[in-house]
Amino acid sequence: MSWLAIYRLATTAALPLVTRLLARRARRGKEDPARRGERLGFAAHPRAAGPLVWAHAASVGESLSLLPLIDRLLDRLPAARILVTSGTVTSATLLAPRLPSRAFHQYVPIDHPGAVARFLDHWRPDLALWVESELWPNLVSDTHRRGVPMVLVNAKMSERSMRGWLRFPGMIRDLLGSFALVLAQDESQAVRLNRMGARAALTVGDLKSSATPLPADPAELDRMNQAIGERPVWLAAQTHEGEETIVADAHRILATTRPGLLTLLAPRHPNRAAAIAALLAGRGLSVARRSAGEPIGPATDVYLADTLGEMGLFYRLGRIVLVAGSLLPPGTLGGHNPIEPALLGAAILHGPDMVNCAANALALDEAGAAIPVEDAASLAAAVGALLGDTARRQAMGAAALAVAAGQAGVVDRVLAQMEPLVASIEAAHAGA
Repeated sequence: MSWLAIYRLATTAALPLVTRLLARRARRGKEDPARRGERLGFAAHPRAAGPLVWAHAASVGESLSLLPLIDRLLDRLPAARILVTSGTVTSATLLAPRLPSRAFHQYVPIDHPGAVARFLDHWRPDLALWVESELWPNLVSDTHRRGVPMVLVNAKMSERSMRGWLRFPGMIRDLLGSFALVLAQDESQAVRLNRMGARAALTVGDLKSSATPLPADPAELDRMNQAIGERPVWLAAQTHEGEETIVADAHRILATTRPGLLTLLAPRHPNRAAAIAALLAGRGLSVARRSAGEPIGPATDVYLADTLGEMGLFYRLGRIVLVAGSLLPPGTLGGHNPIEPALLGAAILHGPDMVNCAANALALDEAGAAIPVEDAASLAAAVGALLGDTARRQAMGAAALAVAAGQAGVVDRVLAQMEPLVASIEAAHAGA
């Protein structure tokens, strides 16, 4: 029996367990109960006539990286619509106001044969784009079996993920071999993807580098700047459990020589905010939570940015930005996207584990736009040095912006590689 047959049997048998898991996630705010049908493959909208491009992204960062590509595809195919799927409530919330008029969001179906069949029967995509590395076997194999050309965009495969997949070499070889085109973020990713079965993965760059700067409400930016005033300020962005302790300790070190220091802390998962606030208070720090409407007062040590969709605001306020997800032991997370703050001219700090964005981190390091740090002491030293040297901080920000701008052609390269597939869609529907 093939691995796919075994997997299909297993996922069919697991349906009662998965539905209970969805219900539990809904109670925790991680699923939208009003849209549960979408997770089971039931569409919330009719399929319009004409070409349909389906783009799947796992969560927030991947979803937002698609926006420039979506705009360009809609320009290239004026009769097309684009279905964007993701699996998280956060991504759905952030995408809704940003998608153009001919693009719309649905939740990705669970990887159950029945849910997948309902999804594909209804939407009948002409082209499928998968972002980065979330590969659901039933969904990939069934899409391929129906003759839908698939492109793996912004493809990546860390050493850790590769070691995991290589325990199932037949499965990953078949999954990657289902893609007509694999476009990798950098050469190291391409090498790993080719080793595992991709059809000659090509290096085009990181799609996130072509994103437009994250937006911010000008009135709110002005209000927050007034609240901060002349206080020294920096931002720890997209932190995870274990990193808030490092940030808190760095603040305490810095505060001894930087009176009035304000640390902005934006956790990757805002639902952890209560636990983070308790941790910070336990270290003697005064905390104000944005989600609770608590203002920045003279005694506030840490402003907890525990809301969604406001990273553009906080990158602009911080100016010195720690890119988190990078301070934990190697192989734990691999760092978050440094291009987002770079696009806004921030001076960047990052930990030693930036394997998920290695090429961008290296480019920023080599340009003098970023400073690697390892722990609370080195983090405090780096932030302190930049707070005390405005010229250096501004030079780093300018260098970061130059690195980001230099990679703005990634969307062009992606579209150039996809053009034969796009032209085929155009020709097929013109004939129809």
